[in-house]
Amino acid sequence: MGEKTIVLGVIGSDVHAVGLRVLDYALRSAGFDVVNIGVLSSQEDFIKAALETGARAILVSSLYGHAELDCQGFKEKLIEAGLGDILLYIGGNLGVGKKSWEEVEKRFKELGFHRVYPPKTMPDEVIKDLKEDLNIG
Repeated sequence: MGEKTIVLGVIGSDVHAVGLRVLDYALRSAGFDVVNIGVLSSQEDFIKAALETGARAILVSSLYGHAELDCQGFKEKLIEAGLGDILLYIGGNLGVGKKSWEEVEKRFKELGFHRVYPPKTMPDEVIKDLKEDLNIG
């Protein structure tokens, strides 16, 4: 599709769609070509969409607290699919329990994510980071 193509979805058994719609709208308004795969998406759904569209980034959303389990092995699957260089972002309510945000962020970076966003992150921050990371104006 183009240099501004990104895949967006909610991973795992999560049905939280409102934030996804808000982010989709903000990204489209900022000029991105958004491939929104919706809720209840598997790692394979993200990979398939990225391969089919030539996406340069995958944005994963998760609000139900089980993202760490849902994302185990994701980076390895991306590498196997030839997508080792794709930008990988995640945001939302990423953990359950009493972990500090620093611990959560560190864990997701260990899983291969380039950017990790806490709850209540505004779309403008994600858009700024995407433009910077993708080297687009």
